[in-house]
Amino acid sequence: MARVKRGVTKLKRRRNILSQVKGYRFGRSKKKRVAKEAIFHAGAYAFRHRRAKKREFRNLWTLRINAALREGGFPPYSKFMGALKKSKVALDRKSLAALAKDHPESFARLAATLSR
Repeated sequence: MARVKRGVTKLKRRRNILSQVKGYRFGRSKKKRVAKEAIFHAGAYAFRHRRAKKREFRNLWTLRINAALREGGFPPYSKFMGALKKSKVALDRKSLAALAKDHPESFARLAATLSR
C-alpha cells in the first residue's frame, strides 16, 4: 500500500481554522489547538445569545408598551394585554412597542378604545 503524506491536507485544515479566528487575541489566533477551542466556545456562545437576544427584545417591548400606557394614564400592561386578547386585536408586542414609540397618538387612541 502506498504511503499517504498529509502535509497539504493538514495545512489546508489549519489555514481554515485560523481564518475563522482572525481578530482573536494571543494564541487563539495563532495556534491550531487553542483556535479550535475558541471556535467551539464562540459557537456555543452565539447559539445561547441568539436565544437571549429574543428574550431581551421581548422585555424591551413590554417596557415600552407599559411606559406608554403609564404616560397616557391607562390601565397597566397586564390589563391592556388582556383587553387586547378579549377584543381579538391581532397585534404582537413588537408592533405595539413600535406604535407606542413612533406614533404615540395612535397608540393612545388604541389604548383608549380598549380601556372603555
